Amino acid sequence: MKRCLRPTIGLVLPFLLAAGSVTGQDQGSREKFGTVHFPVSCSPAAQQQFERAVAMLHSFWYEESVKAFTAVTATDSTCAMGFWGVAMSLYYPLWYPPSEPTLKKGWTAVEKAKAAGAKTPRERDYIVAIEVFYKDADKLDHRTRALAYEKAMEQVYVRYPKDREAAVFYALALDATAAPTDKTYANQLKAASILEKVFAEQPNHPGVAHYLIHSYDTQPLATRGLPAARGYAKIAPSAPHALHMPSHIFTRVGLWQEAIDSNRSATAAGKDYVRTIGGEGVWDQTLHAMDYLVYASLQTAQDRQAKAAVDEITAMRKAEPESLAAAYAIVAIPARYALERGNWVEAASLTAPPVVFPWNRYPWGEAILSFTRGLGTARSGDVTAARKEVDRLQALRDTLVQAKNAYWADQVEVQRRAVAGMLARAEGRDQEALDLVRSAADLEGSMEKHPVTPAAVMPARELLAQLLLDLNQSGPALREFEASLAAEPNRFHSLFGAGRAAELSGDTVKAKGFYGTLVKLCDRADTERPELQQAKAFLTKN
Repeated sequence: MKRCLRPTIGLVLPFLLAAGSVTGQDQGSREKFGTVHFPVSCSPAAQQQFERAVAMLHSFWYEESVKAFTAVTATDSTCAMGFWGVAMSLYYPLWYPPSEPTLKKGWTAVEKAKAAGAKTPRERDYIVAIEVFYKDADKLDHRTRALAYEKAMEQVYVRYPKDREAAVFYALALDATAAPTDKTYANQLKAASILEKVFAEQPNHPGVAHYLIHSYDTQPLATRGLPAARGYAKIAPSAPHALHMPSHIFTRVGLWQEAIDSNRSATAAGKDYVRTIGGEGVWDQTLHAMDYLVYASLQTAQDRQAKAAVDEITAMRKAEPESLAAAYAIVAIPARYALERGNWVEAASLTAPPVVFPWNRYPWGEAILSFTRGLGTARSGDVTAARKEVDRLQALRDTLVQAKNAYWADQVEVQRRAVAGMLARAEGRDQEALDLVRSAADLEGSMEKHPVTPAAVMPARELLAQLLLDLNQSGPALREFEASLAAEPNRFHSLFGAGRAAELSGDTVKAKGFYGTLVKLCDRADTERPELQQAKAFLTKN
């Protein structure tokens, strides 16, 4: 769970140590992280280093921002805010809870900040805010402490209304504590309202563009995030995460080629980073970008492109650090590849790639594999094997419930109901199948996706629609496909399924619309899927 790669001794990124402004826009600098104005009571040299470190922090480059803030304290040992920055770099608000060793490092940084002594009330308030996150970490759960930090940052934001960094960090805290079941998006909209005002004043601020994307990373709000998405990579192109983040919005609105281009750049940058520091494995942020790349590729029938990523995962032996992002991508990439192509035999035999990884810490990771096998075996008619996967999913869900991990327990419950429904269908219990899969779709619809994933490996609403189509209920199937497309625009199988359901319902106009959109989106397809052939044939005749 640690947020650092193992660099070769003495080897660091040359461009990260190069002298230059935060923006990197002067002739002598090769780095560009965006523009941050965050005055603190440190020496002039430390001030310049500090703002550069904050810019990297805003792009979640935690490995390097820790180093950069540490360099600030080496330049000026009395710069308390340098230690604040170290503590901030060890708290990953939108990713996953820090491990116990990381929490201890964060608390040590807080103590050093207090010992150095804040030189202004404002700096003291910043330090007090991050202190509440680390304090009593052995007694209070992560969410309780995250909420406490959010409230503390709200006080900083209110107390210093002209401090734009207080506004930006408060907005991030709001996004981090947004409940995944809150369909009013109260926190996200509040954060966005704050950020939009700063964005108008500081259009080159990396954190503002970044956090606006996170604030709008849900389908009902996603189009609002397009300006930030199309600007962020230009603001901070030296940060690999800034190259990836725009794809969160592109994915939400179904702009597949833009998502592909974004993640190709991010994947290449991540690999370059690991090579430069002498890392021993694949960076978790590279894996994260690869998952988004594979997902978008499969929606446009660029299956060979997706297969290249699957082959990389299969050949991989180590992921660094061992994180939620790495765990999800390692299992989701091959699962998506089998399911999106409808290769049920491949899905039925899916196993975890041979990478050394502590899967016992991520029960939902095993659940993704079990879910994929369950769908594969049920669709292949192997009811005995499918029943075993239903039982396994229930056991994994129970493990997560016991661990009080409600969000992932519910995610696994969606998968269990979906596989149980397909098992019921294989055994001829059609109404039970519909009831189970519909309940899976409704439960999934009550939650937002986790930021770690572009989408579920197989949306339950789409699965319900396909089940209705298989049962010759083309009218209800069309309605469910349309509902699935409203939540996940431009998905390959939902577009084809909607076109087929409309065709069978006698609605030629709708069928032409769905098929036409599918064919247009797949203009770069590297595989001629049967569904594409069928769509083209219909359009030729109509």
